[in-house]
This record gives sequence, C-alpha cells and structure tokens, in this order.
Amino acid sequence: MIPIGIASGDAPLLQLSDLQYLGAFRLPNGTSDQTSFAYGGTALGHNPANNSLFLVGHDWYQLTAEVSIPTLVNSTNLNSLNTATLLQPLTDVTNGKASNVGSGTYKMGGLLPYGGQLYSTVYLYYDASGSQTLSHYVSSPNLSIHNAQGPYPVGSWAGIVSGYMALIPSEWQSSFGGPALTGNCCLSIISRTSYGPAASVFNPSDVGVNNPVPATPILYYPSAHPLEPYGAAGSHVLFSGTTKIHGLVFPSGTRSVLFIGRQGVGPYCYGEGSACGDPADSSKGEHAYPYKYQIWAYDANDLLAVKNGQKNPWDVMPYGVWNFNLPFESTGSGHGIGGAAYDPATQRIYISQSCEASGCNPIIHVFKVNAAAGSDTTPPAAPKSLRVR
Repeated sequence: MIPIGIASGDAPLLQLSDLQYLGAFRLPNGTSDQTSFAYGGTALGHNPANNSLFLVGHDWYQLTAEVSIPTLVNSTNLNSLNTATLLQPLTDVTNGKASNVGSGTYKMGGLLPYGGQLYSTVYLYYDASGSQTLSHYVSSPNLSIHNAQGPYPVGSWAGIVSGYMALIPSEWQSSFGGPALTGNCCLSIISRTSYGPAASVFNPSDVGVNNPVPATPILYYPSAHPLEPYGAAGSHVLFSGTTKIHGLVFPSGTRSVLFIGRQGVGPYCYGEGSACGDPADSSKGEHAYPYKYQIWAYDANDLLAVKNGQKNPWDVMPYGVWNFNLPFESTGSGHGIGGAAYDPATQRIYISQSCEASGCNPIIHVFKVNAAAGSDTTPPAAPKSLRVR
C-alpha cells in the first residue's frame, strides 16, 4: 500500500533495480501431452484464496489448471528447483465454448480470479478478417464445476482486450473508474490489434451481466500511430513485428504499470530464419535476433490522463524499457514469456518462462517488488522513440 500521507498520483515509479529476484519453481510433469504444461504455462492468474496460480497447459489443448506455489529456490541448477503440486487438473475452463469467439485456432489469453469467480479471455491466433468481437468468460474457480458463461464482448475492439488481465490497486480504482485492466498486443494480422501494449479499464463483475461489457481504453497503438514504425529497417527498442507481450501487472504502492514480454533487439528482417540469421526461429516471417526478456513500464498518471480525455491512447510513451535476464536461458532461445501474475499481499510478480526446461516445460520465476526501496517519484527521461507522427 501507499504510505500514509502520499497520494496515489505521487507514489513512486519503479525501476528495474526495484524488482528483486527471489527464485523459481517447476511445473509438474504430465502423463501425456494433454495432461502436461509443455509448450504452455500461459495466461497466469494468481489465486489469493489458495495462494496458488491458475495457468494454461500444453499449447495444443488450451486447458486450465491450478498449481501450488512451492518454496522458491534461487539457483542456476534446474534440478534443484522445487516442483509445484497440481491442485486442480487441466480442464476446459470455457466448457467447450472457446471456439465461439470465431473461426480458426484460438488461444487462452488471460485468467483472473476476482470476486469469487474466475474470468478468462480467448483470442483468435490468426484473425485474417478481423472479425472477432467476443472475448471474455466467467466461471467457477472450482474447475470441476462446468458452468462457464460466455463469450461476451468487452468494449468495442476485441483485438485490444482479449489477452492478459490484471487488477488495479485499490488506491487507484476510483480514479480509473474500475477494478481491473484487460488488454492484448502484437497478434498475427497486426492491424486487428495494437502495435504496442494495450490496456482498457473494466469491471469483471459486468461480464455476463452487461452486454457489451463497458471498457475504457487507456492505452493502445493503432496502425496509424504505432509505438515504433512497423516493418522499418534496423533495430527497435520499443516495438517491431517480433514484439510479444503476454503479461501485465500494476503493483500496489506504486504508479507503475508493467507490461511483460519479449523483444527482438537485432535488425528487423522478414524471411526465412536462416536467411535472417535467427537460430531461435527457422520459419518464414519476422525476425530480429537476438531476443530479450523485456518490461515496458508506464506511468499510471499518463494512463489516467487518457482516461480523463486529456491525451489520446497512443500519445503515451513508456517511461522505461528494461531488458532482464533469467537463470535458465538456452542459446538461440526465442525468450518467450507465457504470462505474468501479481500478488499484492506479498508484492510478488510471477513470470512464466516458456520452453526453457527439458521437454519444453515452462519455469515460473518470482520477483519481489520493493516499492519503498528508494524509487524516484519523478519520471525519468522517456526512452528514445523512432515513431513518426
């Protein structure tokens, strides 16, 4: 929480040095692809009722499970990590309704326990027609109760709301007009989503009650206003066709809104991976090897100015863009991030590192937010942008 006598708008801005690495743990092995987390570990959501995590398993099946949080181990030896216990087995949290968002391959985008319910999002992996309008579901956090309702439309643009979700700290909820954020970014067929991080304010309790669910966009970058020019030659710090963002956290006691993902920091190249010098991805497409784990940090005051009509959603720039390392990084890795979740009671951020363990199993890494460690309340100089307005 913010110290007594300090208004939320004067709360500190986090810096990368305020995120203390605590350790990691592994996810349990399954007996088959359908019961495993291989190529998965996406859409993290922290469950305060059990101090546990909801997350999605194997990429092919898009099923949701709940796992315990074991004692953390800070080590570079993968075998020394503790393994989570499966609290609820992998289940279709949408009760067979995920495909109702539209035709094509679908992915679970986010999981958010709130008010005794479990909220989830689904997006189309490749929406060539930009036709998706439905995105959000509500169900019981007891995965054995198959009562999912949805999908429902949230706001008016599914491409910017159908992914990660995060709670807004209580001290900010009145100002933003809601308790939670929902967003998405950088999907295939980029024109149907945001060319950079996106977030909208909504009330999860409205899902299944109001149709459409009201949502207030506070950040997005349409095709006419990308965070950086799309497809431009050279290296890009803020955004390119290789940007992937799958996590969002808003730590209490701060005014920092953190988007978590990966960025290609090498020269942008379109073509076969071998021709582009990309050992992490051999497919034909967009490349910018090497890749880095990255956090885009935004000032909540800037996002509040958008909500209040003082700025456009694309006018806001991150105050910080940070690359960070994790203990287990393979040579030639794509540096995938499956998701992120936050526990305000312990000030912990949980980050899923994709496909770095044996069998391509994800690893859950944990950082502690040290909001009172001396972070400045003055915004630093914004990172240089290559944007053209």
